[in-house]
Amino acid sequence: MQKFPMTVAGEKALRDELENLKKVERPKIVAAIAEAREHGDLKENAEYHAAREQQGFCEGRIQEIEAKLSTAQVIDVKSMPQTGKVIFGVTVDLINCDTEEEITYQLVGEDEADIKSNKISITSPIARALIGKEEGEEVVVNAPGGEIYYEIAEVKHL
Repeated sequence: MQKFPMTVAGEKALRDELENLKKVERPKIVAAIAEAREHGDLKENAEYHAAREQQGFCEGRIQEIEAKLSTAQVIDVKSMPQTGKVIFGVTVDLINCDTEEEITYQLVGEDEADIKSNKISITSPIARALIGKEEGEEVVVNAPGGEIYYEIAEVKHL
């Protein structure tokens, strides 16, 4: 079975969502179905059908999260020695060689990626270009708009 990398924070977020779905959302949906059943004829009961649909989405998400957690390889980057090398989970400060603009990214698993939070997927073009490189090295990223040159300013284990 293939394992998928995930940060400690990503695992915690999934476990929290799973707990919320099982302990809060699922009972709400069951109560809504019970209430809708009391209204009589189920064929024309829109509340019942909406609650059943919501139940399907909830159960599907529960199964999806459980599957992701069962194949997750949780990596705690804080416990690894700081070598200055870019690996999964690290936070990297980059300097665009053309514009001198600085940007910071954390390399995370596919499910954790959120560009607004500067968390990029390990499978993204930038992350693939950075993996294995060290502080001070120049990296070429093959982006859709052309090649972008970055210098790795700092690698942090946060």
